[in-house]
Amino acid sequence: MGNSAPPSPTLPTNRFKQALAERRTQIGLWTSLGTGTSAEILGGAGFDWLLIDTEHSPTELPMVLDQLRALEGSATTPIVRPAWNDPVLFKRLLDLGVQTLLVPYVQTAEEARRAVAATRYPPTGIRGIAVVHRANRYGRVKDYHVQANREMCVLVQIETRRALGELEAIAAVEGIDGLFIGPSDLAGDLGFLGNNRHPEAVAVFADACARAGKAGKPIGILAPVEEDARRYLEMGFSYVAVGSDVGVLRGAVEQLRSRFAGGR
Repeated sequence: MGNSAPPSPTLPTNRFKQALAERRTQIGLWTSLGTGTSAEILGGAGFDWLLIDTEHSPTELPMVLDQLRALEGSATTPIVRPAWNDPVLFKRLLDLGVQTLLVPYVQTAEEARRAVAATRYPPTGIRGIAVVHRANRYGRVKDYHVQANREMCVLVQIETRRALGELEAIAAVEGIDGLFIGPSDLAGDLGFLGNNRHPEAVAVFADACARAGKAGKPIGILAPVEEDARRYLEMGFSYVAVGSDVGVLRGAVEQLRSRFAGGR
């Protein structure tokens, strides 16, 4: 008697996208270390989401893949920030199985539309079509090309005064699931380079949060200082990265060394 064929795998539900749609607050962490081992450790900590950064880190495509594999089976949703709003970069990440992108430096509704289009298959978008890749379990997910758009989540970063002026227009673009304040870049563009905790910058962040709320769009922010993170959560930010792997590691090793400062 022969073995029966294994059941066809299904497309994973994007839990992060679902949580945003249900207005559930999501707590995340930034990761720049770029290894599967570090992602595996972080994934076991219970964060809702983990931002795999390829813009301001040496993380390349094979390293992203290692981290995706390490997070499988955990409760943590991987989000990847590509280096730029580039459909070629998007295509390669999506074919790996990435379902949520944080797109940097989006300043206009047109740039937001281009980001969305790069994540959708024709006729609604321009995502390149491959038949066999990791995202469709190497061709085993039936109707993947029909289903994939449903689980795509596109987040766009508001990092300039120009983007602030276009916030409502960007939020209104179909397929944009959330906005995200890039606090350091936005503070720098406001005239507070290196000081994203300046009261005037914080006031702008708060105003952006309120405007996003009125537009019916979730908004997130990076806040590695606990006091800031709690303040932004109270303001109504929907998803907040409360730290980074590099920051946590640096702080922990420096504190450990300081406890033995008198030793040889």
